[in-house]
Parts: sequence; C-alpha cells; structure tokens
Amino acid sequence: MQLSYWEIKNWFTNVDFTIVGSGIVGLHCSLQLRERFPDSKIIILEKGILPQGASTKNAGFACLGSLSEIIDDLKSHSEEEVIQLVQKRWNGLQLLRKRLGDTTIDFKPYGGYELFLKDDEVTYNECLQKLPFLNEILRPLFKADIFSKEIDRFAFENIKEYTIFNPFEAQIDTGNMMQALLREAISKDILILNQAEVTSFTDVSNSVQLVANGYTFSTNKLLFATNGFAGALTNNAVKPARAQVLITEPIPNLDIKGTFHLDKGYYYFRNFEDRILLGGGRNLDFEGETTTELSQTEKIQNKLEDLLKNVILPNHEFKVAHRWSGIMGIGSHKNPIVTKLSENVYCGVRLGGMGVAIGSLIGKELADLI
Repeated sequence: MQLSYWEIKNWFTNVDFTIVGSGIVGLHCSLQLRERFPDSKIIILEKGILPQGASTKNAGFACLGSLSEIIDDLKSHSEEEVIQLVQKRWNGLQLLRKRLGDTTIDFKPYGGYELFLKDDEVTYNECLQKLPFLNEILRPLFKADIFSKEIDRFAFENIKEYTIFNPFEAQIDTGNMMQALLREAISKDILILNQAEVTSFTDVSNSVQLVANGYTFSTNKLLFATNGFAGALTNNAVKPARAQVLITEPIPNLDIKGTFHLDKGYYYFRNFEDRILLGGGRNLDFEGETTTELSQTEKIQNKLEDLLKNVILPNHEFKVAHRWSGIMGIGSHKNPIVTKLSENVYCGVRLGGMGVAIGSLIGKELADLI
C-alpha cells in the first residue's frame, strides 16, 4: 500500500491508540478512551467494509441467558461466576441503553421466552425443577423473580405446555445500534479505516510497530477487539463459532412478539416488525461451524426452515427473504478475556454469543486497562 505524505501525516503519525475491530467492543472502547484522553489520536482498523464479525449480523437480542443455558453454565462454572456473568450482561445492556437511548436502538421490552420441544423431556423437567433455585440466586440482582412458568399463548406447535418467561429481556434494531455507534465515534474525531487488515505487530519499548495492508506505522497502544477472529493474532483461547440466520418476508397478522430460545439456546428467534428472524443450529455440526467463513450450509438452513414450518409458524404461509451468517467468539469458559498481552498491547475478546449484552461493558473494561 503506497500512501501520500498527507495520508501519512493525518492518519498514521503520532497515533496514541489503535483499535483493531469496529464492532460493538471496538467502538465502545474508542468512546471510553476519548472520554479519558480527550486530546489523543485514536484510529480504528476494520478489515471488512462493515464490522466483519457479529456486531452487524446478530439477531438483536437484549438477553441475559435462557434458563437452560444458565443451568448448563452451573455445571462448568461456580455459582458466583454464573451470577457475575448475568450481572455483566445486565450492566452491559444498561450501559448501551444509556449511551445511545432506547429510541435510537428501537429497544422493545417484550420479554424473552424459552420453549421446549415435545421430545425434550429431560431439559424441560430439569428447568421446571430448578427454576425456583435460579430465581433465588438471581433475586439480589433484579429485586424480583427473573423466571416464571407460563402457558404458551403464541400457538406454537410440537412444544411442551409451559414456556419459561423472563420479563427483563428485550429486542433491539442491530442496524440502528451500529449506525448510531459509528456516528458517535466519528463525531468524537475517531478515525475509522475500513478494509484495513492487520497482519502482524511488534511491541517495542514504548510503542507498537503495526503492519496493516502492507504498511507499517507506530502506535503507542494497540487494542484488539476482534472477538471470533482473535485467535491468530492474540494467541488467546478463542474459537470462532458461526451463527447462521434467516429472516422471512412480512407475514400478515403475525401475533408473535418477543425473543425466543429453543434447545438450550442453540436456536433463537424473534419478530422484527411482521417478520420472523431465526438463527442457530450450530449444534448440528460443531466442527463445521468452527469457522470464520461467512456462508451457509444446506443442513442447518433446512433445519431452520423445518422449525419455522412445524414449530414457529405452523398455521402461516411464509417465504424466506434473506439468509446470512455471523462469527461469534467462544471458548471453554464463558468469561470474556479482557487482558494485557504485553507492555503496550491489550485485548477484549471471547464474548460467547452475548455481544449485544456485554459488548459495551467489555469495550469500557478494555479501555480502562490503559
């Protein structure tokens, strides 16, 4: 990449902070840095035309984790760790709402529901049995019961009689959220460079030598906010996890409002206006979905359409309008990785599919490491 003198002078000279990744974490990190260091020079490098991971590709769930997910987490995490995870999600959502406003992100507090398929007897019974216990340990956070048992009122089919309702969950407009964050970053004199891919870096005594698109420049501090793409450059325990999604054409007289989870959260759907947005199916092929390829597979897309036809919209005609994929960052532990990698290099990654809920908080925590 050949640059002019003007480009070098204005964009790549005297750089204080370089953030890799212009998603939820990277943008919140940049805004927090601007508050703390008002006269600093901040640039964000993004390898895609738009944020490449999941920030512009997620389903817009302002969620805290379904009952079955939290029960699963208790099998590999301590009770205290699980409570802290839910607390982080809640705090992150409040930070997002405070920064952008509910009107801007089209925040709709319809609540969240967990459904159980007819043959999922084990998970269903376990959730009903442990519901009081989960309410008890989470009550100090919410000052109320977070989960309740309700009869399905949406005319779904092939599911158990009861659903689990969470009144604290909501849905947002992902596109509106990201546009608002980008606008705010630009208004605060934060430089965002798209199609700029970082290939290597070297931490020297008081700065970092960074190579992007073949051009080398110096930055005082380097911060990675690349989530599912973090493994190669940061050597962290982060694996990519592809999430395949579809959205229907408008459906007349659609009476479904809320965010919904199925099969321990491996499937999720919501209404967007009078459409159904549905994603998931990674559990059908864990190995194949451990990828950064933004594509779809017939196996998973067929399963999503089967759920639409036989569970979600059994009494409606529907057509799929669009399909896409996003890349999450996961690992053996649900806690995000927010850490100092070397003297001048930091990262905030592994959001575990909860980027909308915790991305703003992780961005703030990442900036506060400086």
